[in-house]
Amino acid sequence: MTTPIYEVLIIGAGHAGCEAALAAARMGARTALVTMERQAVARMSCNPSIGGIAKSHIVCELDALGGEMGRNTDYTGIQFRTLNTRKGPAVQAFRVQCDKDAYSRRMLAVIEATKNLDIIEALAAGLWIENGTLRGVITADGSKIAARAVILASGTFLRGVIHIGKKQFPGGRKGEAAADQLSASLIRLGFSLGRLKTGTPPRLHKDSIDWNKTEIQPGEEPPPFFSESAREGRRLFHVEQSRVMDPTSTPKNTMFHVEHCPSTLAPWPPGSDQMPCFLTHTTAETHQIIRDNLGLSAMYGGSISGTGVRYCPSIEDKIVKFSERDSHHVFLEPEGRSSQEIYPNGTSNSLPEDVQVAMIRSIPGLERAVFTNLAYAIEYDFSDPTQLTHTLESKNIENFYCAGQINGTTGYEEAAGQGFVAGVNAVLKLRGLDPFVLGRGDAYIGVLIDDLVTKGTSEPYRMFTSRAEHRLILRQDNAVFRMLPFARRIGVLAESSLARTERMHCQIEAELKRLASTSVGGQSLAALLRRTEIHYSDLPSRLDFDTQVVDQIEVMTKYEGYITREQLQIEKARLLETQSIPSWIDYDQISTLRFECREKMKRIRPESLGQATRISGVTPADISILAVIIKRGPIARQS
Repeated sequence: MTTPIYEVLIIGAGHAGCEAALAAARMGARTALVTMERQAVARMSCNPSIGGIAKSHIVCELDALGGEMGRNTDYTGIQFRTLNTRKGPAVQAFRVQCDKDAYSRRMLAVIEATKNLDIIEALAAGLWIENGTLRGVITADGSKIAARAVILASGTFLRGVIHIGKKQFPGGRKGEAAADQLSASLIRLGFSLGRLKTGTPPRLHKDSIDWNKTEIQPGEEPPPFFSESAREGRRLFHVEQSRVMDPTSTPKNTMFHVEHCPSTLAPWPPGSDQMPCFLTHTTAETHQIIRDNLGLSAMYGGSISGTGVRYCPSIEDKIVKFSERDSHHVFLEPEGRSSQEIYPNGTSNSLPEDVQVAMIRSIPGLERAVFTNLAYAIEYDFSDPTQLTHTLESKNIENFYCAGQINGTTGYEEAAGQGFVAGVNAVLKLRGLDPFVLGRGDAYIGVLIDDLVTKGTSEPYRMFTSRAEHRLILRQDNAVFRMLPFARRIGVLAESSLARTERMHCQIEAELKRLASTSVGGQSLAALLRRTEIHYSDLPSRLDFDTQVVDQIEVMTKYEGYITREQLQIEKARLLETQSIPSWIDYDQISTLRFECREKMKRIRPESLGQATRISGVTPADISILAVIIKRGPIARQS
């Protein structure tokens, strides 16, 4: 039997792998998604939530480009909230608690229904290289799967080791095997690997919790959505509901109930019947139990060598690093509509079972908590991301890409963003088209990838708004407009969605001009709208627009001066980004460059002068020297 040759093959069906596979297949490439277990597609190993500070920006950008995460979240969400509502629009963010099982089921259904996309159940053991050329992937049973491009999205599976106190055993996730052979293959091919650590809290049975001792945290109404699809779906649902209640309505008007009955793709109307989360807190007793048993923790007992997540610390880390605190929040979050499990957010640990039980039961409301699963830490291999270009292609092996936690990131959203970029670029490269690269002034996805490939990371990388120097421009509310030219070029997003966004963009531009040129009482409508207390709905001369359009008109008018200044800074930075560093540059021959600069430039191999400026230790003087040498050309003596 002849194995088919795929254009793009993805190893791993987590959040990075799913986005990579869907992007490639939707661009028309014959694609294969290799996973050890079909039913584990898009499994939410830790908290079944999507979004949060800066992470939601990535999800909105993904949706605007044609990614699936935002839509999958909205259709399987059980609680929706907006964070940072008291702050400005640049740092506001959505967070959605999802139904864990429904999220995975829906993503699998989307993948199975996608043309050009096959799922192959197998354990990838290594890359298939012949005569220095990537030919595909070798599986654990020795089979070969031919592919022109390969994307590695292995998550925490590379030599994964699970730790519970002093106990440790191999696993990519609890109950799933690790991928040891794949790590060995990468090392043989010359990749530099390191070790990182992450973890997850225990899971508790919901009926064992005393909810009266906790504080309810309801969802938000109306629910904020990541995707245009969910916003439209909810609007239709409410329109049809009102028609059904109208005695004059006819059967053809019960469209949602007939054509949109509950299914895997739409298990319930988006945002309906939200489930609350609950808040409790650790106590002095909790902290003492942890202090007394730190030596038994895998993290503090010496069993783990990998670096943990700085900004999502384990409970042991919190007690040690914030010793002055006598209490920490614990959010009790449901894992699904029919799930019996509760996720105690804030209690991730690697303590032994008996200590975990004592610690959890010292928290108000959890005195009789029954464990359905223990907390654990997991240690795994990652590959130094400075070995990649901005397309996430390896600098050493052509047509080989890495995306997600293999690049040192943590979080579903960061993984998904990378997966989409890798999938799109693999197809563009095979077709001989220009690469898809988002700059730091274009998107949070661009900031994420530039940070990784330029600076690398020694700890799990997590996105924050503070990492983006142009965050007033990179808001989640304008993601659909920022991504429009990119979405149009790569062709993943549906034409109808592109047309809708272009129509709204034209409305915004036209209305901004009208407001600036129309005066009332001696001042323009734009000047009136700039007042803090005035909203678009308060204007004496206003038009009837979609909420998204109105929001953009208000933000762009009120923050006009700041936005203009940031746009000028972005354009200035882009001049350096367009000055590519040619392949003929030999840093060892440039004696006028400092030794430190030469060493770092050889290791990172920046693609442009702009990227070179962001390498730690490279000075403006170094950049000036390099610019002069590039201008002279390859014939001139580089010294």
